[in-house]
Amino acid sequence: MAILTRIGEICQLAKVLALLALAVALAAPPPILVTLGAPQTVRTTNLKIGIHTRLTDEVEEWKIKKTLTMVREMGAAWIVEYFPWGYIENEEGRFDWAHADLVVDHARQQGLTVIARLGFAPHWARPRDSVVSYLDEARYPAFANFVGEFVRHFQGRVKHIVIWNEPNVNFEWGYRAVSPEEYARMLQAVYPRAKQADPSVQILAGALAPVLAPPGATDAMNDLEYLERMYAAGAREYFDALAVHAYGWKSPADEPPALDRVNFRRVELLREIILRHGDASKRVFITEGGWNDHPRWTKAVHPAERITYTLRAYEWARQWDWVDACVLWAFRYPAPAQTYQDYFTFVTPEFDAKPIYYEVQKYATR
Repeated sequence: MAILTRIGEICQLAKVLALLALAVALAAPPPILVTLGAPQTVRTTNLKIGIHTRLTDEVEEWKIKKTLTMVREMGAAWIVEYFPWGYIENEEGRFDWAHADLVVDHARQQGLTVIARLGFAPHWARPRDSVVSYLDEARYPAFANFVGEFVRHFQGRVKHIVIWNEPNVNFEWGYRAVSPEEYARMLQAVYPRAKQADPSVQILAGALAPVLAPPGATDAMNDLEYLERMYAAGAREYFDALAVHAYGWKSPADEPPALDRVNFRRVELLREIILRHGDASKRVFITEGGWNDHPRWTKAVHPAERITYTLRAYEWARQWDWVDACVLWAFRYPAPAQTYQDYFTFVTPEFDAKPIYYEVQKYATR
């Protein structure tokens, strides 16, 4: 009898818990319904304005849509977004396009042109305990296969692909000795696979960091030397355009380029190398750049200077007939970095627009 009583008490408790769970579920707000919405058009006075988004780790779809809506409303026509190889092909030969599709489809619905940056070696393609920027030359065919699959999947939706990022810095080259010759061989592996998937795709090489490292430095290579050696290694026929990073540090956007200066117009020196190699048809894309207004960082400027230099940079890009897009860093982070990096952004993680956002918007829609 005691056992039956105990069973009855357990059943009654289970009913109570079930009712409580139902009450909690009914009290919870319904999930946010997010749709692509009607196709939009970017209204801007400068079609070269771009901004680097950071949606790689943004989980909620409404935040992806809101980010890209605000980009369009600012007057930017281009975005660069990072699509990590290791996120999409976490297991060799198995591809998960769900998040990448989400970002690309929302961007296109907002009228934005996507430049896709590819990199980040998955665990199966690199040695145990190595960093995600490490890729042995023996694994270039695996990366080339991924690039081909990416291009095929996004044919008609993504036309511009950046191969790796800042390969002239050892942090982005797996903490190995920087090698433009190895990078040239990476391009030689990737380019045919990409063109086989979509002959119209544009392969952007480089995304070179502006660096003043002396010859023989172990942590980085001067971007001008790196580009020269890329050409010497036979890279010319294996990229359609050059991606460059154009940070201004403390210098105004108008400061003339110089071999011993990192400034916005340093891109002109890279363009001169392209011309010296008889490669004038190659376009240039600025895929990162800009200024930082942290109050204590040694390379930062005042907020008003940052606004002035940013607007002038977009004007320089408009005047350069060899530049297709000027995509500055960075629109918004999903969460605060809690470092000086937060002072590169145009919008806070909570979607509060900073003064620079409104000033670019006024410039682009005047």
